Amino acid sequence: MAHTPPLDPSPSVSESSRYQPQSIETGWQQAWRDNGLHDTPVLQDGDEAFYALSMFPYPSGNLHMGHVRNYVITDVVARVQRLRGKKVLHPMGWDAFGLPAENAAIERGVDPGGWTDQNIASMREQLNQLGLSIDWDREVATCHADYYRWTQWLFLQFLEAGLAYQKDATVNWDPIDQTVLANEQVDSEGRSWRSGALVEKRKLRQWFLKITDYAQQLLDDLNQLEGWPERVRTMQANWIGRSSGAELQFTVVDDAGNDSAERITVFTTRPDTIFGASYVVLAPEHPLVAELTTAEQQIAVEAFCDLVSRQSEQERTADDKPKRGVPIGAQVRNPASGELIPIWIADYVLAEYGTGAVMGVPAHDQRDFLFARQYELPVQQVIVPEGSDEHAFEGGAWTEGGVLIHSGRFGGLPNGQAKQAVTAAAAAEGWGQEKVQFRLRDWLISRQRYWGCPIPVIHCDSCGVVPVPAEQLPVELPRDVAFSGKGASPLAQLETWVTVSCPCCGKPAKRETDTMDTFMCSSWYFLRYSDAKNSQLPFSKEAVDSWLPVNQYVGGIEHAILHLLYSRFFTKVLRDRGLLSFDEPFTRLLTQGMVQGITYKNPHTGKYIAPADVADPTDPRDPLTSEVLETFFEKMSKSKYNGVDPAVVIDKYGADTARMFILFKAPPEKDLEWDDADVEGQFRFLQRLWRLVDSACERGLSLAAGAGNAEAVAQAQAEASASGGLKPDEQELRRAVHTAITEISDDLDGDYQFNTAVSELMKLSNAMSSHLEGSGDVFACEALRTLLILLAPFAPHLAEELWFKLGGRNSGDSLAGSSIHAQRWPVADASALVRDTVPLVIQIKGKVRGNLEVPADADKATLEKLALESDIAAKWLEGKAPSRVIVVPGKLVNLVP
Repeated sequence: MAHTPPLDPSPSVSESSRYQPQSIETGWQQAWRDNGLHDTPVLQDGDEAFYALSMFPYPSGNLHMGHVRNYVITDVVARVQRLRGKKVLHPMGWDAFGLPAENAAIERGVDPGGWTDQNIASMREQLNQLGLSIDWDREVATCHADYYRWTQWLFLQFLEAGLAYQKDATVNWDPIDQTVLANEQVDSEGRSWRSGALVEKRKLRQWFLKITDYAQQLLDDLNQLEGWPERVRTMQANWIGRSSGAELQFTVVDDAGNDSAERITVFTTRPDTIFGASYVVLAPEHPLVAELTTAEQQIAVEAFCDLVSRQSEQERTADDKPKRGVPIGAQVRNPASGELIPIWIADYVLAEYGTGAVMGVPAHDQRDFLFARQYELPVQQVIVPEGSDEHAFEGGAWTEGGVLIHSGRFGGLPNGQAKQAVTAAAAAEGWGQEKVQFRLRDWLISRQRYWGCPIPVIHCDSCGVVPVPAEQLPVELPRDVAFSGKGASPLAQLETWVTVSCPCCGKPAKRETDTMDTFMCSSWYFLRYSDAKNSQLPFSKEAVDSWLPVNQYVGGIEHAILHLLYSRFFTKVLRDRGLLSFDEPFTRLLTQGMVQGITYKNPHTGKYIAPADVADPTDPRDPLTSEVLETFFEKMSKSKYNGVDPAVVIDKYGADTARMFILFKAPPEKDLEWDDADVEGQFRFLQRLWRLVDSACERGLSLAAGAGNAEAVAQAQAEASASGGLKPDEQELRRAVHTAITEISDDLDGDYQFNTAVSELMKLSNAMSSHLEGSGDVFACEALRTLLILLAPFAPHLAEELWFKLGGRNSGDSLAGSSIHAQRWPVADASALVRDTVPLVIQIKGKVRGNLEVPADADKATLEKLALESDIAAKWLEGKAPSRVIVVPGKLVNLVP
C-alpha cells in the first residue's frame, strides 16, 4: 500500500522556522517513491505523451557536476511537462559495458559484472539525492543479459538484412587496451580516445555494419531535425561528407610501354583537371602496390609502407604536416591525354577512402602542388581565369574556376561545363563514370575484449557463418574468465565456451570471440525504455510508436558524431525492418555546456595545483616553489584537481540549491563556471522563500480548499469591482504574478532559458515581499500558489514542503493527487498585465535624472507637458526652457537645455 504523508507534520521537520534542506529532502524523496509519483502512466486514447531523456551514463561509481547539470536540465523539462498535463516518460539506465570494468578486473582481481553492479547501485543513490523524477521501474543496464539478449537479436536483424558482414581490414589498434578502435574513437593527434595511446595499424578480420547504405538518408534527413543545434547537424553533414564527381580509370602499362589489362580507378571531384594529372598515388595498403612495384623500388617501398603503418589516419592526413611518398617504379596512361605518368604511394592517401587511389594535379590542388615541388614532379596548368597568362600562377595551385587550356578537345570550355563534358566523354569511351562518394565508412563493431556484448554467430567449417538461433539468445558472457590485459580476447582463450555444435549441421564449430562496440548497446537503449519489461521482443511496435521519437534529448556535444549518428542509423534500419514507424529518434536535442572549475597551474612545471593547496587565491602561488600560478577556468577533471563533489554541495546546501545554481549560472548550452559564492547566493534565495511562506503562515494564509485558485480569484475580482476595484498592492501583486507566469512559460518553451526563468522567480519573490502584506487573502494566496508551482520544477523538495506547509493538500487526499507536482501549470491572465500607468524615464541632455508614473495611454504632447512640469525638470533645468524635447512614447522624454 502506498504511503501517504500526514498533513501535519509533513515528512520534514515543518515546525522549524529555518530552511534546513537536510531535514526535508530525503523525506520527500522517499514519499515520492512510495506513492509512485514518477511512475510512467499508461497511455490512453487522447493522451499527449512527452518523452524526456538524458544520455545515459557509464557507471563509474561517482557522479560529477557534468552529470548533475545534464540530469537536472532534463528533470526540469519532465516536471514542467507533467504540470502541463502531459503523460511523461522520464527513464534512466546505464551504458555499462566497456573497458573500465575489464581493467578493474585485471587490476583488482574482481568480477567486472559485480564491480559494475556496485557502481550502478552507488550512482543510483546519488541520482536519487538530486530529487530527479525518474521512473526507475524502467531502468536498463546494457551489461545485463535481459538487455544484451536484445542487442544480439537486433544484430541478427542487421545480418538478415545484409547490413552486417565480415572482412579483412586495416584497423586502428590500441596497443595499451589491446583492442580495435573505430575511426571516430581516434582523436586528432592519432591517440585512442580512452587510453591515450598512439594508435597503430593492423590487419584483422572484423565485423562491420553497412552504415554507408544509409549515407544519403542520414544526410538528407538532417533537414528534418529543426530542433537540433545547427552545429551538430553541420558536424554530422561533414562527417558523412558527400562528394559528387567521377571515377576515372588509368591503364597500367608494362615495361615496354604497352597497355596491360590492369587499371587503377581514382575518384575525383575535378574531372575538368584530368589533362593536368602528372602522377597517380596509391595508398600504401592498396593491393596493387605489391603487384606493381618494380624490383629496383622494392626495398624503398617496403620501408615506406612499414613507416606509414605506424602512423594514425590523423597524422597521415593532417594539413600542417608534410606529405611523404615514394615511386613504385610503374606507370599508367592518362586516359585523356594518353601521356605516361608515374605511380607513387604516399601517406596522405587512405585505402578505406574512395578507391584508395588519387590522381595528382599539382597545378590545381595545393596538397598536390607541395608534393610535386618536394619530389620535382611536373606541374601542368590546365585552367586559368579567362584572359590570364598560364604562367601567372606558378607560385602555387590555382583552385578557382576559369577556362580550360592544354586540354585537347575540351580547351576553351568553362571549367564547370568541362566537368560534365569530361565525365560524359569518359563514360562514352569506357574510361570513367559519374560517381557520388561519401566520406562516411562502414561502422567497424568488432572489439577484442571480454566485457562487451558477444556477437551471436558461430563459425562452421562446413556451413560458414551461422547466426545463433533466436531461441538460444542470449549468448551469455562466461564468468569463469582469466584476465591478463594482454594478447587476444579472454573469450578466445576459453575453449569450453568457444567450442560448440553448429546449429545447422551439428558438427563441431567455434563461437565468434569478438564482442560488440559499446555504441551498439547505446544506439537503441532509448527504444527499450518504451517497453522495458517486454520478455518477447526488444519492444512492441505499439509501445515504441506511442512514446517515440524522444521529445527532448539532453547530452554532451562530444556525442555529435558517434552516438547520435549511430542512433539515427539504427532507427532507420529498424524502421525498414518493420519494427517501428518513425524516421528519426530524437525530435529536439539540447547539448549542454561543460561545468568548469577554477584551475591553478604552474606554467614552468606544467603541474596542476589543487585549490585547497593555494593559500591566497588573490595571489596564487605554488605551495612548494612559491612560483606564481596561472589561474583559469577549465572543465572539471580529477587530473586537474578542479572538481567539485556533488555530494559535498548537497550535504552543505541541499539538492535544491545545487539544482538552482546549475540552472541559474549560465544558459544551458553554454559552459558554466563554478563559483561557491553564487551557490551561497542561491541558498540565500531559497531561505528568503522559506521566510516568505513562514510570514504567510503567521498571517493565517492557507491554500486549503483551493484558496487562491482561478475560481476564487475571479470571485474576488468581481467583489472588488463592485466596491471600487483592486487595491494598488493587489494590482502590483497580480501584475508581478502574471508577468512571472508569462515570462517563465516562455523561458521553458522552445530554446530553454532556465537562467532567466530563475531570475523571474527572484523578481516575483521581491514583488511578493513588497505587496503581499497589503493584498487581500485571495490575491495573496494566488501569488503563493503560483510561486510554488513555478518553483516546483527547479526546487522540487522545497516547493513540496512549502506547499504542504500552506495546506495545499486537502484532508484525505493521497500524495499522488495532492502533491504540488500533481498540480497544473498556471495560465497568465492578460488583464492583470494591463497597466493604467507606466514608468517614464526623464533625461536631461541624455542623462537619466529620474522617473515619472504617467498614464499608459498618454500621447506625445501629454508626455512632454508632464515632463516639463515635473520636479525633475524644475531641478535640472533651473527655470530655463529646453531648446529641444525628444519624446519616445512609453519609454522616455529627453529635455535638451
